[in-house]
Order: sequence, then structure tokens, then C-alpha cells
Amino acid sequence: MFEYAQRIKTLPPYLFAQIDQKKREKLQQGVDLIDLGVGDPDIPTPQPIVEAMKRAVEKPEHHRYPSYEGMLSFRQAVANWYKRRFGVDLDPNTEIVTLIGSKEGIAHFPLAFVNPGDVVLCPDPAYPVYKIGTIFAGGEPYILPLKEENGFLPDFKSVPKDILKRAKIIWVNYPNNPTSAVAEESFYRELIDWARENNIIVASDLAYSEIYFGDKKPMSILQVEGAKEVAIEFHSLSKTFNMTGWRLGMAVGNKDLIAGLGKVKTNVDSGQFQAIQEAGITALSLPEEEVQKIRDIYRERRNAMIKALEDVGLEVYKSDATFYLWVKVPKGYTSAEFVSLLLDKCGIVCTPGNGFGQYGEGYFRISLTVPTERLLEAVERIRGLKL
Repeated sequence: MFEYAQRIKTLPPYLFAQIDQKKREKLQQGVDLIDLGVGDPDIPTPQPIVEAMKRAVEKPEHHRYPSYEGMLSFRQAVANWYKRRFGVDLDPNTEIVTLIGSKEGIAHFPLAFVNPGDVVLCPDPAYPVYKIGTIFAGGEPYILPLKEENGFLPDFKSVPKDILKRAKIIWVNYPNNPTSAVAEESFYRELIDWARENNIIVASDLAYSEIYFGDKKPMSILQVEGAKEVAIEFHSLSKTFNMTGWRLGMAVGNKDLIAGLGKVKTNVDSGQFQAIQEAGITALSLPEEEVQKIRDIYRERRNAMIKALEDVGLEVYKSDATFYLWVKVPKGYTSAEFVSLLLDKCGIVCTPGNGFGQYGEGYFRISLTVPTERLLEAVERIRGLKL
């Protein structure tokens, strides 16, 4: 009998693995499931990206080991995209590293800068990997609650001094998963000033920056003056271009933080397949109209779903970003109880808010990653519960 390491024993069960197990059980029972659980876009990857991949696969030079930091041509495409989208200048040689999806980079980053006993400030509710990467590095997650009355923004100035002395990293993620909240420039300015004052690394997860519905585009933290002194930003092609299975992302920002992450990656992976990176160059060069088509689909789904959910008496947090809806559970239920009810009685898969942390209790998350007619069918099934 082999015993797991303590770092594995202390991990909570990975949320989406648990959901997958429950889905399999229902599918084996022949249930017509409507899966609104995981944020995995159903819209196909734009055809120009697929065609670029087909051509790239034929090139023998792509069949060898890639470079650890990623192809310079891909990193240059990232720099061009950041300049075009955010007005941020990046040196592709020192301020960008290619990732095998942003999850990989987020999980590995603490290994470069966190020693046992160091603290990492983690939002809650949040993407579980911020805490998991901290635990793997031997660090201690310190929870920063995200509450609706504060616009789901963390009160980082409330961190006690003894914790602050041990803190190495603070994670932020806007547009936010799971709440869909967005952050304004004033928040980022205060955060950067505070981080510089306390010598804390700001790690920003910007994976949902291109899924927005208002006139105001979500911003990069690197647009704030002085951000490059303390910040690294993680981004991904997964959500913007419907490329979750392709596993391609990037980290950008402070050159020393990029170098530290690069040292970890050099020792634990061999880089992403170059054909995928070449297709990624095409993705980052697509006309804005291609991404707008994707946004328009999510906007239609979002608007229809908010109206339908409110019609059956459910309260939705209204935001102008991400393809998630953050919904309050009806009175008398916990998050887990209500999500279990939806699965057992309605054949609907949703994600319980407490799966993202204790401060997610009282909510559940809906992913708008099925066609509008299936979303509305889900609401009709919920209507049958007579909440």
C-alpha cells in the first residue's frame, strides 16, 4: 500500500473532477443531461486557426522538441496583440513566456517564489488552482473574501500586518470566475501602489478579458503605471478563441517574474507543440470581427438566460463580462443541496458556489456554453420545481 504525500492528502477534491464523475453516473442512467457546469466553450474554434494548424502539422521542423520559452514568433504575436488590445509594450525576449494553457503557468508560478511558510493571498470564491499551486509550493493560502456588497473585489488593505510580512503573492482575476465581476482602473491603481509598498507580487489572471458585453473593455493590470515593477499576468487562447483543448497560453509582465517561471518550466516541461503555437499566431492576428461574433453569441445567451431565470424567481448577479452567471440559491438550500436537486430532479449540471471556496456559499454558477434553446429548456425544467 503506497501512501500519498502530505501535499496531496491536504488537497480538497478537485471540483471539476467531482462534477465529471456525477455526470458520468447520470449519463449511464440514460438521463438527458444539460451540462452548464464547466466553462468549456461549445462554439467551434474559428476555421482560419484550424486551417493554420493543418498546415503547421505538415512542417517537419515542428516535430522536434520546442523551446522552453516558446517560439519567438508566437511571443512576438503576443506582444503585438497586447499592444493592439491594451496599448501595453512587451519585450518578447524577456517579458513573455509561452504556457501549455494558463492553468499550467498558474499552478507552477508559486514554485518559483514561494518557500515553505510563505503566505499567498488568494481570493475566495475563485478558480481552485490559485490555492492548489500555493499548497504544492509549500505555501499557506490566506483567504481574501469576495463579497457582493464590495463588487466581489478583495479588501487587500485589511490583511493583518503579521500576514503581510510573510506574504509573497496576491492573486486577482478580473473579469472574474466564478462571479463574472469586473474591476475598474482605480482598483488596479490602489493594488499596485499597495503591492509596491509591501513588496508583494501581483499575479493577475486575465483569461476572460475578451468575453465582455458593454462598451467598456476589461483592462490589463499592465496598463497601470508601475505595474511592471510587481506584476505578472496570465492569459490564454482558450476562452477568447474557443481553444480549450489546444492548451496554449502566455504569461507576461515583469521580466524577473517571467524568468522565475521560466526556470520552473525548463525543469518540468518541454514546451508546447510548435504547430499549436503557429496556429496561435493566426488566432492572435484574427480580425476583431471574428471575436465579436463569439461575443454576440454569448450576449444573446446571457440576455435570454437572465430574463428566464428571473422569471422563475432566481436572482442573478448582473455583470457585463465572462460566459458565466452567478446566481443566488433559493432560500432554504445550501449551494450543494440546490445543485444536487437540479441534477437529480432536472438533469441539469451546475457548479455549486462553495466549490470555489467558502465565500461562494449561497450561490451557484451557470456556464453559457450550450445553445440558447438548451439554456431555456434548462430553465423550464427548473420552473417545474415550483421554487
